[in-house]
Amino acid sequence: MTETMQQLQFSSIPENIALIERLIDEVRDGQFFQEECYGDVLIAMTEAVNNAIVHGNRLDENKLVVVEYDVRPDDLYFKITDQGPGFDFENIPDPTAPENLEKPNGRGVFLMRQLADHCTFSDEGRIVELLFTGVFSTS
Repeated sequence: MTETMQQLQFSSIPENIALIERLIDEVRDGQFFQEECYGDVLIAMTEAVNNAIVHGNRLDENKLVVVEYDVRPDDLYFKITDQGPGFDFENIPDPTAPENLEKPNGRGVFLMRQLADHCTFSDEGRIVELLFTGVFSTS
């Protein structure tokens, strides 16, 4: 299997989250995907893309979200980039704290960090990289 980075880019409208769902389904259908990993990848990626569209690019249809991905022999890598102002990813309120449990949002970064094997932010929060290891089986 060759390691080649693929790229998908789209405007910042919420309907485009469906493109990510379709992409993950295509990856799953083309590989020996561990079914128990599918939900983690799907949820983390839809959260990352939703954050890029809504919080990063602030639903500005003229701004792009770029998703780069690589299907590797043992893992699955994603890099999501938005064109927004960035955010302080080091100081995000804990959504599991009692005072935040009733809040309707604020769980995206928490979920990405919990569900991906590696989750890193760079470029002042405009880039998030997610790595999922052990998602493919050999049979």
